[in-house]
Amino acid sequence: MNVQTSRAASAARAAALLLAALLSACGGGGDTPSGPPAPPATCSVAAQQTWLGDYMRDWYFWYRLAPNPNPAAFRDVPEYLQALLYQGDTTFPSDRWSRTESTESFNRFFGEGRTLGYGLSVAGLEVTGQPEQPLRVRYVEPQGDAAAKGVRRGEQVVSLGGRSAADLIGANDFALLTPDQEGQQLGVVLLDAAGAQRSLTLRAAVFAVTPVVNATVQRTPANRSVGYVMVNTMINQTLPPLAEAITQFRDQGVTDVVLDLRYNGGGSVSVGATLASHLIGNRSAGSLFARLLYNDRRAATNNQDFPFTQPRPSLRLPRVIVLAGRRTCSASEQLVNGLRPFADVVLIGETTCGKPVGFVPASQCGTTYNVVNFESVNSRNEGRYWDGFAPTCAVAEDFSQPLRSAGDPLWQAAQRYVDSGSCPAGATGQARPLSSVLREGPVRQRSDEREDMFPG
Repeated sequence: MNVQTSRAASAARAAALLLAALLSACGGGGDTPSGPPAPPATCSVAAQQTWLGDYMRDWYFWYRLAPNPNPAAFRDVPEYLQALLYQGDTTFPSDRWSRTESTESFNRFFGEGRTLGYGLSVAGLEVTGQPEQPLRVRYVEPQGDAAAKGVRRGEQVVSLGGRSAADLIGANDFALLTPDQEGQQLGVVLLDAAGAQRSLTLRAAVFAVTPVVNATVQRTPANRSVGYVMVNTMINQTLPPLAEAITQFRDQGVTDVVLDLRYNGGGSVSVGATLASHLIGNRSAGSLFARLLYNDRRAATNNQDFPFTQPRPSLRLPRVIVLAGRRTCSASEQLVNGLRPFADVVLIGETTCGKPVGFVPASQCGTTYNVVNFESVNSRNEGRYWDGFAPTCAVAEDFSQPLRSAGDPLWQAAQRYVDSGSCPAGATGQARPLSSVLREGPVRQRSDEREDMFPG
């Protein structure tokens, strides 16, 4: 077996093991099956719809409150799934998270730590309904083609694929950044800080995501030693570089850590538990990090607990400063919620997305169904933060500035808090406790990113 074949086989095994672990983590209960319904005999629309209806009635978190329409009234499976979703009431908001994706894409990301894309993210969510505002490059994946072509955060997007930035913002449509296949090309016109315009063509490829970036130790203006690390997703590939970062912080004697989760859409509960355990150490070992609560048909699955562990190294921090915003979602919010009973969590940035629920993926006929299966609470039984977590220091992000630079308002606010225990002048929420509060306006689902919380 050659090296390339060996790597492909290893990746396939890793993906299969991940999916099996996620499914087996769910268990079962009562007189219902221990797992999803038996696969459909064929992949016809009717057979898949029958399977989906059975699955939703057994595993869907809101199965008692959700519609139960006749599948024959719908032309395809996606349309039927949308009709099955809970529409909301005074207790719970409507289900805006359940979705499908190709099993290939799911396994590639959560099993292999790779993704198909251009490696370019824009600040589209932040300018929704404001087509007169500039559309800026928000983040560039280090291994993607955008990085290879020299694209930088803060550059202004003039057009994508021939569509103007104003058109993209007005339509709230950034699907051009999600290619369908390798080799697909996207024309991009950018404007840099000096006003120079340039055109380039990005080529879609499968590349390894970089879940941990910019781990560094710096001195604050008051000469305090602070560690900074950006964690962009909670997958197994996060753990080795995370341990390296924590080792660096420990060896250099940091007294505070700034954990940048502003673009972290979530991932694995167990990875989040490990990250939390690295930060606060043995003070919480064995205590409950998170509990997943399923519907009443999953009686044996309820009280599925994830404890704090004893990873090495760990820091035993009494306080954790988190940079967060509307893209901080799902398992990254769960990390904040899990830490709250054991450490002072200082949130700097904007209110988080508000997703205290998660998925147990189920795959059929090349499609992976990520539908809401459980809610998450911490050791104090706190959860249901539907409106997100409000910041301790409300600070708006400046996308024209490099991350963790002298001009990055969130990083500057974090240093100010480390030195003085207070928010910057002009920031709202002066040193108030972290709490769940109502957020103005609806939470908008975005199509270009994942918002995930998985048991594995």
